[in-house]
Parts: sequence; structure tokens; C-alpha cells
Amino acid sequence: MAQLGAIASIICAIGGAALFASVHKIEEGHTGVYYRGGALLTTTSNPGFHLMMPFITNFKSVQTTLQTDEVKNVPCGTSGGVMIYFDRIEVVNYLVPSAVYDIVRNFTADYDKALIFNKVHHELNQFCSVHSLQEVYIGLFDQIDENLKLTLQEDLTCMAPGLIIQVLGRRHGRRKRQQTNLRESLEAEKTKLLISAQTQKVVEKEAETERKRAVIEAEKLAQVAEIKFSQKVMEKETEKRISEIEDGAFLAKMKARADAEFYTAERAAEANKLKLTPEYLQLMKFQAIAANSKIYFGSKIPQMFVDSGKLFHSCY
Repeated sequence: MAQLGAIASIICAIGGAALFASVHKIEEGHTGVYYRGGALLTTTSNPGFHLMMPFITNFKSVQTTLQTDEVKNVPCGTSGGVMIYFDRIEVVNYLVPSAVYDIVRNFTADYDKALIFNKVHHELNQFCSVHSLQEVYIGLFDQIDENLKLTLQEDLTCMAPGLIIQVLGRRHGRRKRQQTNLRESLEAEKTKLLISAQTQKVVEKEAETERKRAVIEAEKLAQVAEIKFSQKVMEKETEKRISEIEDGAFLAKMKARADAEFYTAERAAEANKLKLTPEYLQLMKFQAIAANSKIYFGSKIPQMFVDSGKLFHSCY
């Protein structure tokens, strides 16, 4: 009976160990991948508790949320032979859950070593090898991060679709003498010459900008003066036209008045001409005599006079 109890205890212990080994948990923001005998299985799992075949199957949890990979102490040799070291390059990236199986199959669960760490080293060295120290430190300083990000993303789109580079940040590094002091001095002098040339270009550009500004200002003043002169000419022409219209109206009015007076006189003359008959003249004669209060006749005055409507004759 004691032997049976011991066997049962051993069986229970093995069963408990097998159950414990088969139950595993995948955290939120991760995807589980499984290996059996070193071979990657096609099965993947979402966050939560899962069962697997104990002792012969194992799993790895692959993060699918945003993560930051720090690539440290990256060497970079310039075209002039000066070695630069970047202390730290931070690559913020995330993996699309649907792409986990293909990327793990092609690059293992530690895919970021091949796709991010090694690629950052390679691309940064490619960039530095075709640029001078002045360009890396000054001329193209603000473009390195963006260019490196775009280059990495283009390669990842072809090699590992589903791995997305979100942000790439670079911490500037230090120089390390790998060549002779003469090479370092020559490179420094070359950098100074390039900086001087760039400064001269900036001064020339500012002078050119100032000249163009002066030309534009002069052209603006000339155009304004021309517009004002045209306005004055138009005002004078308008005043002249108004004066001509007023003179024309006045002449027309005077002509119309003269024509009316001429017509009135002409018609009056015609009327008088028609009135000049013997009878009319006789009538006018008597009307004129009647209008006078005194009338004298004879060769010697007075021989006859009419006073107050009475006729008197006096003969001498």
C-alpha cells in the first residue's frame, strides 16, 4: 500500500508539472509564437492564458506596441577620414500583429537586431562616407534623422512589411582620431573654408535680396507717380470737356434766343406791312389827333385852337 501511494504521488507530481508547463500567459500588446523541436509553428496566440504541449513546445512573446530601440555608440567615418561616434540613436517602432509570424520566420524573434540595429549602423555609415565633417556637423545636421528614417522605412517595406518606423532621434556624438594629426588639421581647414564660403553666399544673397527690394520699391513709386499723373490728366480732360459742354449749351441758348427775337421782329414787320393800308393810316391819324388835348391850325399861330374838346377859330 505504501508503494502504491508513492507511485500515485509521483504521478500527481508529474501531472501537476505537466499542467504547469502547458499553461502560459501572453501579455497585452504582445503576440505569442511557438517552437517545437526548434521549428517555428504556424500557430500564434493573442493576449491571455493559453495551453501548449508541455516539455516539447516552448513560446516567445513578441511585442506589437510602440517600443524604443536604442542603438548606442554608432561609428561614422566621414569622406575626409575623420571618425565620428554617435552616442545614442533612438528608433521608435512597432510591429503589426498580422506580420508577426512572417517576420519571426524570416528574422527570428529578435528581429530588431537585424532589421534595426544592424541597418542603422549600415545606413549611417553609408551617409557619412559620402559627406564631409562640415556637412555632417553643420550643413546637413538637421536632415540626417529624417533621411535615415526614410531610408530605413523604404528597406523595411521591402524586406519586412509590417514593421513601422515611427520616430528616429539622434544624439550627436564625438570625434575620435583614427588618422594622423595632419589629416585632422586638413579636414578642419577644409571645414573652415566651407563655412566661410557658405557665409559669403549668405552675405551675397542678403545683398541681392536688398537690391531686389530697392528695385521693387522704386518701381512701386514710379507706378504710383504714373497713376497720379494719369489721374490729373484725366481730371483736366474732364474739366475741359465739361467747360466745352457748358459753352456749347450757352451758345445754343443764346442762338435760340436770337432766333426767337429775330422771328418775333420778322413776324411783327410782316404784320405791320399788312397793316399799312390807306384806311389804316387814316384811322391811326385820327387816333393820334384825338389823343392830343390841343390842336392848332393856320399859318400863324394861334389862329385856331381847340380847348377841352371845343373848337375855336380866331382870324386876324
